[in-house]
Amino acid sequence: MLQFLNRWSQRRSAWLLMAFGALMPVLGALYFQHILLLQPCVLCIYERCALLGIFGASILAAITPKSPLRYAAIGLWLYSAWKGSELAWRHSSLQQHPSPFATCDFFVNFPAWLPLDEWAPAIFYATGDCSKKQWQFLFLEMPQWLTGIFLVYLLMGILVLFSQFFYQNKTFK
Repeated sequence: MLQFLNRWSQRRSAWLLMAFGALMPVLGALYFQHILLLQPCVLCIYERCALLGIFGASILAAITPKSPLRYAAIGLWLYSAWKGSELAWRHSSLQQHPSPFATCDFFVNFPAWLPLDEWAPAIFYATGDCSKKQWQFLFLEMPQWLTGIFLVYLLMGILVLFSQFFYQNKTFK
């Protein structure tokens, strides 16, 4: 299996497929926000950023999938999946156990050099409450689904990372 993952990590199509898979939840979130009029909270916006980090890592690796740039992309992928799973877990906890003492921020806190909420407010401006349950599918709320999605990305990223070291680049037909 690791050999298979190593070969696929050197193909542009695999990285583009992952980019598509990371972009779909972001587009779904925008659908929920702008069409179904659900209000995203601060943690929702941060989770979007983590998905966009995975998307960016995929595009970075798709540019030159056989170069060492692939390792930087895998690192960004793992970091984004880890942070995303932490954020989604915290968001799920806030929804499952609401408390006036455990809340999220009122406004997103992007660095001064990257004010995404000012540059693209339709995507990155938060107006909702983190503990409010707005959507449910198959008995799970959106942060619970995202926890699973991020954990799958994290597990796959770890396997791909290990495959880079245990099975060196081999020419395949």
